[in-house]
Amino acid sequence: MKKIISIALALVMLIGCVAVFAACDGEEDAIIVQTNAYFAPFEYYDGTEIVGVDVEIMNRVGEKLGKEIVWNDGDFGIIIDTVKEGKLADCGAAGLTITDERKDKVDFSDPYYTSVQYVILPANSDIETKTVDGVTYIVWEALSGKTIATQTDTTGWIYTDGEINATADNDYGYDGVLYGTGTKHEAMDSANVAADALGITIDAVIVDELPAKYIVANSTKGFTCYPLYYSGADGEADSPVEEQYAIAVTKGNTELLEAINEVLAELLKKDANGQTEIEKMVMSHMGMND
Repeated sequence: MKKIISIALALVMLIGCVAVFAACDGEEDAIIVQTNAYFAPFEYYDGTEIVGVDVEIMNRVGEKLGKEIVWNDGDFGIIIDTVKEGKLADCGAAGLTITDERKDKVDFSDPYYTSVQYVILPANSDIETKTVDGVTYIVWEALSGKTIATQTDTTGWIYTDGEINATADNDYGYDGVLYGTGTKHEAMDSANVAADALGITIDAVIVDELPAKYIVANSTKGFTCYPLYYSGADGEADSPVEEQYAIAVTKGNTELLEAINEVLAELLKKDANGQTEIEKMVMSHMGMND
């Protein structure tokens, strides 16, 4: 009996070892990408499948390295720290903006898209716009006293928090233009969730340009959106709230970083019509192809 039990235990241990090695081999043949798949057109669900511009980019990277791409969908706020640890993800792709704070934790690829923050408004909004040289936009000051919603931990959240709470005497080191104006800030799980409350408990949603346009185009509530600008000081022109997207990679993973940059260089080449492959991907996922 003891001999039979010993053989059985040995078989269990052998099977366990095989499973562990198989898992390790699987991880070596895969690139794990951390994302938040509610940021169309860069990543979003088509049924149960995650699709989008970032998905197409990473698929090209997988082809270049001969590895499978595996997507982990989770809260936006965990992406950078997950990639930093390098245990559950090799890189992060979610329309990530390059910031100095994030660069301390991860390596960033070359930037592949420049975005502007946008303000989504309900149809009956009384928030004032400005039009200069044919461009209609909203300056921060026009949001004074309103309730603004953003997605937690996004740059829209960071910018809005700063303009409402920053003073020269606190950690921000500058005076926010909405400080002391009674403006409220609601952090939500996604811009889509925030938009559902527009005109009810929320006056405006701040999110990146393409997700804003995607939400407006797919809404039946008559939403509209405009770019968000800083007011010019001392007679200077107003300027858009801009940022650049890149893919975050665990520090030290030079092979993956170099492969991503090589793919991006290929995708950012302009064709005879002056368009890049990434621009075409954006149009495709926005439903704007001819």
